Amino acid sequence: MGYIKSDNNRTSSSLGKTLFDFADTLSIRVPTSCGRTGECHECIIQITEGIENLSEKKDLESFLGPEFRLACQAFINNDKEDVSFNVLRRQPKILETGKGASFKLSPSICIQDSQIIDKNSNRVLSEKITPIYGMAVDLGTTTVVCSLIDLLNGKIIGTSSFENPQRFGGSDTLNRISYETTKFPGELKSVIISGLNFEIGELCKKNKIRRSHIYEMLVVGNTTMRDIFFGVDVASVGQKPYKSLTQLELEDGKRETTSLSCDSHELGLRINKNGLIVSPPLISCHIGSDITADLVAISADIHEENFILLDVGTNTEIVIGNKENLVAASCPAGPAFEGGEVRYAMPGYDGAIEKFEINNGDESFSTINSTPPQGICGSGLIDLLASLKSNSIINELGVLSDGSDYYELKNSNGIKISRADMSALAQAKAANYCGQSIALKNSSIDINNFKKLYLSGGFANYINVDNAIKIGFIIDTPNTEIVKIGNSALQGAIMLLLDVSLRSKFDNLVKSIKHIELETDENFFEHFVEGCQFKELSIMQGNK
Repeated sequence: MGYIKSDNNRTSSSLGKTLFDFADTLSIRVPTSCGRTGECHECIIQITEGIENLSEKKDLESFLGPEFRLACQAFINNDKEDVSFNVLRRQPKILETGKGASFKLSPSICIQDSQIIDKNSNRVLSEKITPIYGMAVDLGTTTVVCSLIDLLNGKIIGTSSFENPQRFGGSDTLNRISYETTKFPGELKSVIISGLNFEIGELCKKNKIRRSHIYEMLVVGNTTMRDIFFGVDVASVGQKPYKSLTQLELEDGKRETTSLSCDSHELGLRINKNGLIVSPPLISCHIGSDITADLVAISADIHEENFILLDVGTNTEIVIGNKENLVAASCPAGPAFEGGEVRYAMPGYDGAIEKFEINNGDESFSTINSTPPQGICGSGLIDLLASLKSNSIINELGVLSDGSDYYELKNSNGIKISRADMSALAQAKAANYCGQSIALKNSSIDINNFKKLYLSGGFANYINVDNAIKIGFIIDTPNTEIVKIGNSALQGAIMLLLDVSLRSKFDNLVKSIKHIELETDENFFEHFVEGCQFKELSIMQGNK
């Protein structure tokens, strides 16, 4: 007898049933809005074992890659073998808020003359007074986080997250650009809109509020995620000079800002019919509105002391300087530390090893929510690499000292890290190093003169900083206070939602930021080779 397995649960297989039926049996939530006919494209799942035991793909699944199916269309045709699947809406471990500066409560949406209006346009959104809610959304490549907020008092009503369902189009932005522009245009936008509508419904149901009382949504994300969401052609982001159409139009004098806004009905988002969807300006190229939101969260517009901001993710962004002089760079790190390219890597879901150490030869680790180990998330990978290096199990090049092809973690259900895995991690780490070293060099600020290093993002919040420095994931900056600011992109989005005056301030600030193109640095290759080594790293000055 075969079994259907997902999320450490299993049930007996049965001919003719769909994987959606088995998800019901296993109490796994799978989104759908079409009654399981395959038309809504929301019930996307990833098959991790036994794909040959399923029915052939139908035409309406043609937009999906080989390992992805629609749960409602994947029928069991061999119940003697196992099938394993993951839903692309797993609940990641998230930070619900970030550390943000103080701000005044002055939202764009307000009550005036017994009506609800948008102060920016003086447009009437409702002829009668109702509760007034807004949403802040951090649209990440891997994870989407949403906060529902009462605009009258600034209180966060609820926060939720879900795995970005666009993953079937690729694990990084360049793959999604390729998918969007050459294969199935509009599919990535459709699936993220559906995902958000589902999450809005869940938040409203849980907190007993009406969708129609949500009047504004503030969305931040990297350039690719944001433009796909708004339906802007992303072809120009995927080729030199890697700029959004909004940035090219700004440079040509055709628009005054790279910020975007539209009415909710234009995107098909199910909030108030007159609701507003707003995204702040991007900085340049791949450095998007999420980094603008990071800067809002640390009040960069009044930050007189020198700081370094690192937003660590599939793409790592770095901003360096002070309010008068800011430089920024984007590091195409890829998904190796976020669940891609490494066999047992996974995002921060239940069962992910998040901490690891070796003491006197004895291994110990902990998993998210103390569930049986299924893989290793980014913070665990940093700990693992640092432990292996500190105990001379690997050398600076990631080669195992005993000549083996892999290292297997004890009592981990067979989880191992191979030489190929370490090579992928080394290259991802090297991209981070290139961004930090080249941006620091271009800032013209002495390495000893920084007051704060802000680490932004859920991944960065959970890493062991000492271990990250040991393997060269973060450059050691002496005399600098390291501050973990959590999900500052979400926090900045909340601040922009609640204080409309911040929008124009940061629109002006981002125009002053100097963008550094890493690949144009004459010593880029030397930086990259240096960054591939697992050791403490400092700024590389390059050849003189």
